[in-house]
Amino acid sequence: MAAGGKVALVLILCVMVANAVEGAVTCQTVLRDLTPCAYYFTRGGPVSTSCCSGVNSLYQAASTTADRQTACKCMEQAAGVLPSLDLNAASSLPGKCGVNIPYKISPDTDCST
Repeated sequence: MAAGGKVALVLILCVMVANAVEGAVTCQTVLRDLTPCAYYFTRGGPVSTSCCSGVNSLYQAASTTADRQTACKCMEQAAGVLPSLDLNAASSLPGKCGVNIPYKISPDTDCST
């Protein structure tokens, strides 16, 4: 998958991030953790163990509001680069990986809140 596709995948998963150390999350963190989910984001199907490991790692890393906002903004940027992104797959990923988030993954998510 091209770098642009990987970035888009990362942005989507960032929206679901909810816990970590202040200032610990960067777009590079998001990309690293969500790259294993690239295939799922564009083609659906079963979720790999490595994808869920990345999702859980990112969830644990984003414990502050600032970290969650950073992750969200990274996902917004990436979503614009990945035209083949399946929003239904993206929104179902947290649940498939056992991560409970209190909001829907959507391009309409306001990262400032």
